[in-house]
Amino acid sequence: MDKSYELYCLVDPIFYDSPAVRRGQEPGFTVAERPVPDGWQRSELEDWLVYRPTDVELPSQGWKIHSSACLDNAEKILDSVWDYCTGRHLAFKFLRDRRVLHMRNSKYAHRGSSGKFVTIYPRDESQLEAVLVDLDEVLAGQPGPQILSDLRWKTGPLHVRYGGFDQRHCLSPQGELVPAIENESGQLVPDRREPTFHLPAWVSLPDFLQPQLAARNTTTVADLPYRIERVLHFSNGGGLYAGTDLRTGDAVVLKEARPHAGLARDATDAVTRLRREHETLQRLAGLDVVAGVRDHVLVGDHHFLVEDYIEGTPLNRLMVQRYPLTWRDGDERADERALAEYAEWALDVHARVERAVAALHERGIVIGDLHPYNVLVRPDGRVVLIDFEAATDVSDGQRPVLVNPDYAAPPDRTGVDVDHYALACLRLALFLPLTALIGLAPEKADQLAGVIADVFPVPHAFLAEAVRVIRGDRATQARPLPRLGPDRDGWQRARGSMSGAILASATPDRDDRLFPGDIRQFETGGLNIAHGAAGVLYALAVTGGGRHPEYEDWLVRRSVDPQPETHVGFYDGLHGIAYVLDHLGLGDRALQVLDICDREVRGRWERLGLDLRSGLAGIGCNLGHFATVTGDSALRARALHVADAVADRLGTEDAVVTVSGGSHPHAGLLRGAAGPALMFIRLHEQFGDAGLLDQAAVALRQDLRRCLTREDGTMEV
Repeated sequence: MDKSYELYCLVDPIFYDSPAVRRGQEPGFTVAERPVPDGWQRSELEDWLVYRPTDVELPSQGWKIHSSACLDNAEKILDSVWDYCTGRHLAFKFLRDRRVLHMRNSKYAHRGSSGKFVTIYPRDESQLEAVLVDLDEVLAGQPGPQILSDLRWKTGPLHVRYGGFDQRHCLSPQGELVPAIENESGQLVPDRREPTFHLPAWVSLPDFLQPQLAARNTTTVADLPYRIERVLHFSNGGGLYAGTDLRTGDAVVLKEARPHAGLARDATDAVTRLRREHETLQRLAGLDVVAGVRDHVLVGDHHFLVEDYIEGTPLNRLMVQRYPLTWRDGDERADERALAEYAEWALDVHARVERAVAALHERGIVIGDLHPYNVLVRPDGRVVLIDFEAATDVSDGQRPVLVNPDYAAPPDRTGVDVDHYALACLRLALFLPLTALIGLAPEKADQLAGVIADVFPVPHAFLAEAVRVIRGDRATQARPLPRLGPDRDGWQRARGSMSGAILASATPDRDDRLFPGDIRQFETGGLNIAHGAAGVLYALAVTGGGRHPEYEDWLVRRSVDPQPETHVGFYDGLHGIAYVLDHLGLGDRALQVLDICDREVRGRWERLGLDLRSGLAGIGCNLGHFATVTGDSALRARALHVADAVADRLGTEDAVVTVSGGSHPHAGLLRGAAGPALMFIRLHEQFGDAGLLDQAAVALRQDLRRCLTREDGTMEV
């Protein structure tokens, strides 16, 4: 799961939204209210406020200084940085308010950027050293989380990293468009923003930073009586590792907590929650439904809780592996017997989890964050509950500060009722994992229970108890809910309902997006087919949802004058927008956007990938479309030029490895070679060149080479 999504969930419980959207609703840092100094300019960049002297020209890349901060000392650190930088003509930027700082340092914030509160841009290495020395003295004693992508300066909140100042992009080895810096040959290469300090091969570490690197490298787990062998999980609060106790040979799990990092809703950091978990496990000692706790050790300022390793499989994984309704059509396992066997297993698992939770309640512990990811099922069927960061005492009557939204109890539940609610959701999720809907509409519990009863042989009382606990004191709905499943006679009604909901969510007063959508629209301007307004308006038009001139005008105005972050690809950028405008009958505007695309990519084909989503395959398809509808021979020539470029770079059938994803290029229609195959076929249909079919065959075979055939005969990318 991409942990970036949590940040956008915290802004709005219904739709993903940008942290920047609530600007003005939260009090900002007081320095932002100061007048902009003479000779300076201020600008806004997403969550950042940027201050830059007008008479200072910065390099395109170089060493940056980052300062981290805690919520309670951020204002003080920022005051000092402002005074220092404005007095010395140093460009800098900072996060706009405490809420954004909190979210960017939350448990599932991006580990490569988390902790960064202030960025300072020295002009050269001499100034870099001077700023570090001066500000370290000013900020002495101020705590802050370690920034994992950076090298820490001594023990304070200052960190350094070599990277880009300007916004430049290039292709990653996976074919993605990523931030870039220039290497020693003048070639753009990825600006690696990973949760570990990385120095580009052509950059020398300044002498004054050598002691900091040495100090970093001396802090290791080598002196522990435990050997870390593999990573089980990472969050911004720390890692979870499997290892061995070197004294006994026993398998163990080491849970890491970083100070001032991985903040929960109540601003508690990972260390505070680790201590809470340690105390909880000590209180639960002797129960066979929790892991035994062995040790609590320090490595530098990182805390590690050492627990017994439990041989088992997470319940969520078993649900996926055993669930009979996802087997392919015609699979003989997906029969009545299979449904009965799954129901028997699920009922048994739930009963075991329920007994485990009751045992914890008897010891005075509320789990607070119960869900299938935190349940391990041993090979013999016994269950073990894990992860007690959110645990509280039953007498506290508290609500959890960390919780899975699919199992999150409503505000009227506290204490043990929080766990009872999660158990009720689990009753339904084991058979129909759609409990995320219940938080939006509690009456969905009745509907889900009805569908489960229709499909699985489950006792009525089992499902009725789930509905009773979930609904609580709320009255049963007055009207019967429709059954889930296709209603082929109700298309008009369904389309009207969906279209109405989409239009009701429109925000034409905003510039960053017109309709709610995926978080990627905030990276690419909110206009495109994949995640933005063009895709929504196209879907409405082709499904009979109507034309909406006000919203089309919103799209046109921003497309003919695009923001710098707007891409040029088909699904993620301007080429796709041009296609949609043409479909909507706005041909002149479509050609205007197409001209912008041409200017953007002219002479820079090598910076684009080959894929359909954002690269040359999508562009080639679109140029072929416009060449056909306009009869423009120049567009035809450009489309065929793109096809030649894709064919040259695609290579032969065996030019790709047999793996998709990870550190390798992806297979598939949008990101793989199937996209170029579609482009070759489309251009053949339009222009009649038989050689394009040969290229399509090569591209398709490349993707087939990277597919995997499962035991049930299904083929997957």
